[in-house]
Amino acid sequence: MAYVGPIVRPNLMSFTAPCTAGLAAVFGFVVGNAFGSPFVGVIIGAVFGFALAYVLHQFSVPRTAGRWATIGLLAVVGLLLTNLGGAIAGALIGAVLSWFVYWLDTGDYRKNVPIYYTARETLWYNTFLFICGLVFFFLIAPLLPVMWLSFNAEDFFTFTPEMLSFDPAGYSLKHYEDFLGTDEWMVPLKNSLIIAPIATLISVSLGTLAAIGLSQSHVPGRQWIMAIMISPMIVPLIISATGMFFFYAPLGNWLEANLGLNQSFVGYVKVILAHAVLGVPFVIITVTATLVGFDNSLTRAAANMGANPVTTFFRVQMPLILPGVISGGLFAFITSFDEVVVVLFVGSAQQQTLPWQMFTGLREQISPTILAAATILVTISILLLTTVELLRRRSERLRGLSPG
Repeated sequence: MAYVGPIVRPNLMSFTAPCTAGLAAVFGFVVGNAFGSPFVGVIIGAVFGFALAYVLHQFSVPRTAGRWATIGLLAVVGLLLTNLGGAIAGALIGAVLSWFVYWLDTGDYRKNVPIYYTARETLWYNTFLFICGLVFFFLIAPLLPVMWLSFNAEDFFTFTPEMLSFDPAGYSLKHYEDFLGTDEWMVPLKNSLIIAPIATLISVSLGTLAAIGLSQSHVPGRQWIMAIMISPMIVPLIISATGMFFFYAPLGNWLEANLGLNQSFVGYVKVILAHAVLGVPFVIITVTATLVGFDNSLTRAAANMGANPVTTFFRVQMPLILPGVISGGLFAFITSFDEVVVVLFVGSAQQQTLPWQMFTGLREQISPTILAAATILVTISILLLTTVELLRRRSERLRGLSPG
């Protein structure tokens, strides 16, 4: 049961102000360290945080006005001390500090905590949320410098003074122009856009059929079969790539010698089949999760009405498990589009994909165009994962697991 009663404002001097001073001291240490005086920064930050909490509480400053005033104040201070970059950093610090003050002062930190929680349990609840946010930050933070550096006007992998001061002269789209305007990058991108969709189609077809079959309780040894089917996700990729090389190399030679197929075409076939193997486990897992809440009486009712198994699948079963199928397909597509190790073992220069080109570029020539390519890949991945999350929520609504 969540806490729904009136929330009592905590004591200013014994709780809100000291906690705010502690957080502000952390920010002060970071800022002071940049200026060579970390301990001075800690003292100034603590004093500012305490004063901020006192003013916002004692004068009952409205939340919106107080937050914008704090953001503006610290942005001006950052601009006066450094440059535009300092103003942005100050605004971010102001946004966090002002939110923290109102979060504590209004008692919002207990809003979603059960009413029977003690102070220690409430502390652990919010600490756990903070740890989760910190983990998320460390997962996402390495991507931000890559995306920022992709707009560098110079051919460097480091931030120039112009970039740090947000001088427009330090930024350029020339690396994106190099990526989109040269065959060196467009041919690998074309190969990736050929291989990934076909491999995804094969993965979705095989993975969906396997998931439906393994969801039947009468299938003997289905747990062992499931373990084997998802093993490509568990086995180290270098081992899988080595095994695929020894399997697909003779297969390719046989196709060329007996069927007379073109060597380049056979190369695409090998890479597509290898990527399909890597994508099948994702489809099986997502479709199996969707089938957990599936009502099998619907298929029996369709059979009683005279529908054959194929009609039942496409008209009854498929619409309900479609979110899981699409989610698995998106994961399979991302796996194929971002994969490089298997391509190095199974493919040839004619099947050079975008990740392969990026790997080669990092090893042989360090070009900032790689950062532009990485930013595009990250953007595509974010869009696809956002789609997966929307489909997951839609699937829960269709199965009645969440309110509409």
